[in-house]
Amino acid sequence: MARILLTGGRGVVGIPLGEELARRGHQIHIADLGHSPLPNYTRCDVGEYRQLERVIKEYKFDYVYHLAGEFGRMNGEHYYESMWRTNAVGTKNLLKLQEQHRFRAIYFSSTEIYVAYTELMSEDVPDRVPLKQMNDYAISKWVNELQILNSTARDGVESVRVRLFNTYGPGETYSSYRSVICRFAYCALHDMPYTVFENHHRSFTYIDDCARALSNIVDYFYPGEVYNISGEEYWSIKQLSDAILQAAEKDDRHVQYEKVERLNTLNKKGCTKKSIAHLKHEIRVPLSQGIPKTVAWMKKFYDK
Repeated sequence: MARILLTGGRGVVGIPLGEELARRGHQIHIADLGHSPLPNYTRCDVGEYRQLERVIKEYKFDYVYHLAGEFGRMNGEHYYESMWRTNAVGTKNLLKLQEQHRFRAIYFSSTEIYVAYTELMSEDVPDRVPLKQMNDYAISKWVNELQILNSTARDGVESVRVRLFNTYGPGETYSSYRSVICRFAYCALHDMPYTVFENHHRSFTYIDDCARALSNIVDYFYPGEVYNISGEEYWSIKQLSDAILQAAEKDDRHVQYEKVERLNTLNKKGCTKKSIAHLKHEIRVPLSQGIPKTVAWMKKFYDK
């Protein structure tokens, strides 16, 4: 079994991913912000090279899942200093250590890099189509992919990139910068207003399906590859809101409807052919099940 580090391992994706990898017998170590009494945990800010170096040198990992990062479009606009330091400098720090210690790494990108591309989003789109990212968060994720590609070409590091499509599920607590399902569910349960942009459509991925596919990368590691991790259902944001309201047993009196959100991608439909073929990605939880599970967890967590 492998020795695996998860940077950002206490996050929404990191926790279930770590649990899945541990169930498979791997030795898991977590690096994240803040202190913890756990024996397999080290406090570490990936934007600080020395802190990350200490973890890598001490434990000598076979694989690193680099989940640590600032998440979200508006978060990247409002807190761009932290976002650039964590996302771009943090990734560069890990790449420099990977070049020295030769562990394999899985780097987390975003569907935001596809920007306004209107057709099925396959992994080769950026190689075929000139894309101009529309916000700092998207730009930082594309910068990271370019850093990884350069390090691979120059120093021969063995890396895989993943682009997650709207991962959702139990465990994501609310802030105004979180994912759309989390925000809608929290607002619905608390009778708070939120805006639905009716003409936007998205692919979504339930957290357990996502964690299982990500865990499979260790078993099916293809250096240099990039994968979309996505569900296959493709819903409008209006459909999504309606399903959340139904699960929360609420009506739409607090919902404001608009057609389009300015400077946001209209449609995101992910192609999963490669992740299914290479990683045995399997979609087990449809939105009709995942949304009620998510709302039920949030009801319990917030005592609603």
